[in-house]
Amino acid sequence: MDFIKKIDPTVKKESLYIAAVVMILTALMEAVFLVLGRWDMTVLWGGLLGAFVAAMNFFLMGLTVQKAVEKDEKDAKQLMKVSQSGRLVMQLAFVALAAAIPAAFNLLAALLPLLFPRIGVMLHGVIRKEKN
Repeated sequence: MDFIKKIDPTVKKESLYIAAVVMILTALMEAVFLVLGRWDMTVLWGGLLGAFVAAMNFFLMGLTVQKAVEKDEKDAKQLMKVSQSGRLVMQLAFVALAAAIPAAFNLLAALLPLLFPRIGVMLHGVIRKEKN
């Protein structure tokens, strides 16, 4: 539980926001598959796994930024590069897993949630801009 206490409140707040957006958009994606008559359990599992990876990627990025602000510029850049590489490897491993087991994961349903954090960030920017 000490780990959770060390997470910056902004990282928690933004990560929860992105996780919520990812889950909402994943549910909408599942509904589209259903309406198109293409829904099955592989869509469900692909969407859930993709949503988890997308939200986890954003959270890990937030933790890295939190640590980077405490370092000097050179070390911060290096930390960000290492984090980006590690998160990319995580996503590639996920894509390989989803592609390797088509009986368990619909590849399209698994990949689309990886785009949802970007949509959440854009929406957040629009919402903030309208408030100001």
